[in-house]
Amino acid sequence: MLIGVHCVISSPKPEADLAFFRDVLKLPSIDDGGYVICGLPPAEVSVHQSEGTGHTLFLMCDDIRVFLTEMEKRKIDCGPLQDQGWGVLTEVTLPSGGKLQVYQPRHKRPKPT
Repeated sequence: MLIGVHCVISSPKPEADLAFFRDVLKLPSIDDGGYVICGLPPAEVSVHQSEGTGHTLFLMCDDIRVFLTEMEKRKIDCGPLQDQGWGVLTEVTLPSGGKLQVYQPRHKRPKPT
């Protein structure tokens, strides 16, 4: 039934943010004649108890310290590490100024579909 997830990131500087995903994170990309679309690794979705509704995008990595070292080499601002129990989290500042959550998971993970 489902074949994947397509995420849209709104940005006042889409070319700069796209370059981050393509050139820094090394995500494969294609130009469909209107938009550049980057491929992502397998995804998962989780539903949490909340008073309201909303969505948050997190990227996962296998070693958060290696990720931070790579971001530092490229002079990309990241927030401090936060041990959340379920994982170790940081926040990356995109070229547009937007924020992106990245974490090293400690929780169990389902097999990708």
